[in-house]
Amino acid sequence: MSTAKVRDSVPRIVSVKVTDAEIVARFHDGRSVAVPLSWSRRLERATPRQREHYELISDGEGVHWPDVDEDLSAQGFLTGGPSHRAV
Repeated sequence: MSTAKVRDSVPRIVSVKVTDAEIVARFHDGRSVAVPLSWSRRLERATPRQREHYELISDGEGVHWPDVDEDLSAQGFLTGGPSHRAV
């Protein structure tokens, strides 16, 4: 299998939007996946401006919000669940 084929099979995020209810990731293959905002305590507590300020990691294999130190992976959007919350 060529490297290009392996690379194309890895889910890659091309953009993210955080609303008052959801974190929505748009993928390179046209899919959009939304998860509840409550899955990320840091983004849930962030200001709208902090939510808008994100960086793609490793060509879209993840997303980083530097203002709130939050990282979410493309794979996590597809298979994950809420982040662990301390009691």
